[in-house]
Amino acid sequence: MKQTLHLITLRTTRHNERHNILSAYSLEAGRTALAVSAGAGKSASRMRALLMPLSIVECEADVRPGREVHTMIQPRAMVTLHGIHSNPVKSAIALFLAEILGKVLMDGPPEELVWRYVAMSITELDRIETARAANFHAVFLYGLAGILGIAPDTGEYRRGMVFDMLDARFRLTPPLHSHFLSAADSRAVITLSRLDYSNMHRWKMSKSRRRELLDSILQYYTLHHAQLTSLKSLDVLRSLM
Repeated sequence: MKQTLHLITLRTTRHNERHNILSAYSLEAGRTALAVSAGAGKSASRMRALLMPLSIVECEADVRPGREVHTMIQPRAMVTLHGIHSNPVKSAIALFLAEILGKVLMDGPPEELVWRYVAMSITELDRIETARAANFHAVFLYGLAGILGIAPDTGEYRRGMVFDMLDARFRLTPPLHSHFLSAADSRAVITLSRLDYSNMHRWKMSKSRRRELLDSILQYYTLHHAQLTSLKSLDVLRSLM
């Protein structure tokens, strides 16, 4: 049965000489695997460009019950992302976030709010100036945590408190376990909770401080949702940010 799918592409892997497998998140079916033609000609090159990580694509798919991999038919870009694909910093952010989403968005029913948040974020990344994108991945991941239901409880925060990452709340004194942030790092959680794509450029940090913040976010996701270790794209992102 043919079905129209609206996809956010995550990664493409080699399957055999004729086909690659595209992993994507669709508005209609959630996590989806699609077989796409592989090759070395111009059409194959255009297909690879079309399906770069975090592309937003509409296609027809031959969806058959019981099959884990469906066949993609006539894909087309829903949004042209020249700002991401022509910029090494934005491309690195997109590749990193696609790898994160590949681990976070598991099989299950589709979540329209997740799809629309990711799609909106992609268009924002494409649009903004590179100089304003340094905190984009942190703001994206904090916003996604809220949609996934794992956002920190910031309501009781007072200056000097520490953030308990296991309980996802602030405490007056450190917990008995080691998964907590210092008072200084905990203030960063509050700052991050107040940011969005329009004001994130105002938060100035050194590269080392930004790396520490990202490490804390990845640790938090690992504790609450999915294992985010050994990320292949992390070193590339760090070298550019």
